[in-house]
Amino acid sequence: MDSDRIRILVADDHLVLRDALCEMLDNEPDFEVVARAEDGPSAVRLAAAHHPHVVLLDIEMPNHRPQNTVRDLLQQDPAVNVVVLSMYDDPHLVQELLALGIRGYLHKSVTRESLASAIRNLRQANRRTVTISVSSHSLAASGDDGKLLSARELEVLTQVAAALSNRQIAVRLSITEGTVKRHMRNIFTKLGAVSRIDAVNKAVAASLIGSHHIAGRG
Repeated sequence: MDSDRIRILVADDHLVLRDALCEMLDNEPDFEVVARAEDGPSAVRLAAAHHPHVVLLDIEMPNHRPQNTVRDLLQQDPAVNVVVLSMYDDPHLVQELLALGIRGYLHKSVTRESLASAIRNLRQANRRTVTISVSSHSLAASGDDGKLLSARELEVLTQVAAALSNRQIAVRLSITEGTVKRHMRNIFTKLGAVSRIDAVNKAVAASLIGSHHIAGRG
């Protein structure tokens, strides 16, 4: 077993698509598909047996409520990187799963290069950002809800919850400090918040982020 390879578990009940995805991943020199699951319980069981670095998780599978599967995977191994790869990208579900701790939500229309890059980014030291690539329909739906935080706003607020300053957040997310401030203004407006702490508390209350993201908790 090559310790430098990224170990991947693929969970998808569509046999043809699952096999094609696994073949594509195995063709990458630094990837190794260590297990294939067809439903939620088998994904959790196989993750316990094979200890993957990354779990690629479809949403629509038998015996599978994605929220429960994500919780079980992360409770079993908090270090595992769960990435949803699905045709289904309802913006509310995206937000809910991000709050549970997934490291990415990718629409199945994503390119091979983008998927490979997202997986490799998860292994970079000190990188705690999430990767979002959803359909234009989902993005439009997000924009129609004035209180729903965008994926980037959620990233920023998660860093705020961890007690990072605007400058530290800018460095962490590779954006400018001015962009962080703009995102914070939007977050305050959408949540009706009057301070950073108030914004975090309201986001937790609305299940936009988990309380474990708050510095000093979890």
